[in-house]
Amino acid sequence: MELANSELVTYLLLPLFIFVARIMDVSLGTLRIIFVTKGMKRVAPLVGFFEVLIWLLAISRIMQDLDNWVCYVAYAAGFASGNFVGMLLEERLAIGHEMIRVITRKDATNLIAELSDRGYGFTSVKAQGLEGEVAVIYIIARRSMITEVLDLINLYNPRALYTVEAIKYVNKQIFHKSEEERQRWWQMSHMKKQEPRIILK
Repeated sequence: MELANSELVTYLLLPLFIFVARIMDVSLGTLRIIFVTKGMKRVAPLVGFFEVLIWLLAISRIMQDLDNWVCYVAYAAGFASGNFVGMLLEERLAIGHEMIRVITRKDATNLIAELSDRGYGFTSVKAQGLEGEVAVIYIIARRSMITEVLDLINLYNPRALYTVEAIKYVNKQIFHKSEEERQRWWQMSHMKKQEPRIILK
């Protein structure tokens, strides 16, 4: 009975502990890097403390049983899974701001008016492209609102070229609409998608 319990701990419970611990510390490490790049000086050190603490617990258990190959597999699997979980958490948190650069040959008056009405920070300039004059629009928005801005672009200028870039720091609050107004627009925009539209080139 004692042997069975010992094998249960050695080949199941201990590797499981190491696997979970690695997921936690790698996930925290992913978030810490994001917090550092976003300039969050108070949060990043705190996350780093728990990241290293959990890692020490995991590595110390492996050092106590170096002949247990299952622990090595669990360590590697936990590291791989932790990267995946960390990226999922980062997407859910959607921390910081991003800049969307839009280049379109079609008249962007309606798109610009809609962006202005919804309070997005943007700058519009005229430029010369390979095939003639184009409009270039720079839009700054919180990451949680990127999908909404892209929906606006696809609604008014579906053939536009756009890129999305991360921004480390923004010195002003760009979006001033309330959450209720934003949700109301979000529902209306999805209702419009279900209706047939004629797009003029």
